[in-house]
Amino acid sequence: MSDGPAGTNIEGEAPVAETVVETDEATITDDSELERTLGLAGGLAIGIGTMIGAGIFVFPGLAGARVGTAATASFAIGGIIALLVALPTSELATSMPKSGGGYYFISRALGTLAGTIVGLSLWLGLVFATAFYLVGLGYYALDGLAELGIVLSVSPGGLVSVLAVLFGVAFTVLNATGTENAAKLQNGIVALLLSMLVVFLTFGLLDAVGLVDAGTPPGEAADVWELVPIMSVAALVFTSYLGFAQVATVAGEMKRPGRNLPIAMIGSVLIVTVLYVLTIFVATNVFDQAALAQAGETAMVEVGRELFGIWGAFVIILGGLLATMSSANASILSTSRAIYGVSKDALLPRKASSINLKYGTPHVALGMAGGPVIVLAATRQVQLLAEVASFLHLVMYGLICVALVAIRRDAPEWYDPDFRVPGGPIIPTIGALASFGLIAFMDPRSIAVGMLVIGVTAGWYFFYARDVTLKGAL
Repeated sequence: MSDGPAGTNIEGEAPVAETVVETDEATITDDSELERTLGLAGGLAIGIGTMIGAGIFVFPGLAGARVGTAATASFAIGGIIALLVALPTSELATSMPKSGGGYYFISRALGTLAGTIVGLSLWLGLVFATAFYLVGLGYYALDGLAELGIVLSVSPGGLVSVLAVLFGVAFTVLNATGTENAAKLQNGIVALLLSMLVVFLTFGLLDAVGLVDAGTPPGEAADVWELVPIMSVAALVFTSYLGFAQVATVAGEMKRPGRNLPIAMIGSVLIVTVLYVLTIFVATNVFDQAALAQAGETAMVEVGRELFGIWGAFVIILGGLLATMSSANASILSTSRAIYGVSKDALLPRKASSINLKYGTPHVALGMAGGPVIVLAATRQVQLLAEVASFLHLVMYGLICVALVAIRRDAPEWYDPDFRVPGGPIIPTIGALASFGLIAFMDPRSIAVGMLVIGVTAGWYFFYARDVTLKGAL
């Protein structure tokens, strides 16, 4: 189903107004949009597929090493905060189902300065997140080669960088050849991955409660039930919950957005939070903190080995490869749509929103997404990449909640969402406070890099975009 002209009615949607962008040179009216090719399954696959990678296959070793079994609380806290933001995001998305996601909502509710900062920060935040996923993919690929007895005459760190860069190029090219191609890959990966995880977690849970004996040695991680460490780990692993908002960045390509967007966003958060908590419970039941710390980013491989032997290690390696591939693929897609949305509003050069006539994809935006990702992935700075991505997204999430309160207060005529958050301003207010509050528990280096990014984006507004006035919702 494709969009009709501005002001017409697409099935399942209210009539909408066209976007008008005023600059100091001209007034631009643009009603061109990307084709709506993604259904509910595609939306869920983007949300679940993006979130499931880091949360299940990269973070258990890092989180369990810090706070032991209390890491389950850290993931649960991250899931609650994500849900508090997913609800307001769903309401805004059903009223403004356009590419750009959080940027689009904030720019229409809070103005051009806030929109510029968030739009460019979303771009760069997704770049950091995608680089993090690609580094995780490189580590799992390295482990897979080691299990197969393949030894290459390069340093392990160098090989991780090379693999991360190669996969980054491959996913960028894949997304450039059509959203439907990327979505089909995403759907297949997520279906296979969920099937594998259900089997693995079922057996791991039965072993943890003593209903089966997998022969695992005593090694339960210690409890570190202290607020600051738990919240610090929650801040680190929050990168795992960025996927639901990435569904909003492709809202302009969703069929029946009034129905599918809320289900995809809220459903993906609930499903993945349960999977995270169960996975951490299994991992910290099998190994103590020292063993988890030693295994690091691929600790789940060793958990699989303990539970199922060598075949368990191979299954987890395959799952880790699929999960990190899924996260990276979905993130590159979402990053390009964030750039596309900002460019259409003339906050970036309009060339960035050009659509390839052969494939119907924003090829320039994909280049602007994939290029920086490849550079950052080569650094292999796992925790820094993850926390900077979390910082930039938490700023956006907090402002999305503020945007909902502001837009309800102003009550513009065009605002007619198909989904409404219950409880008045209570949920968005708590969501804003929780999002901004979690930043305080981050590593100071990550906060510094995040603040630098925001400073650069604010500078871009005053240099390039301060004469742009956004009018209308759609």
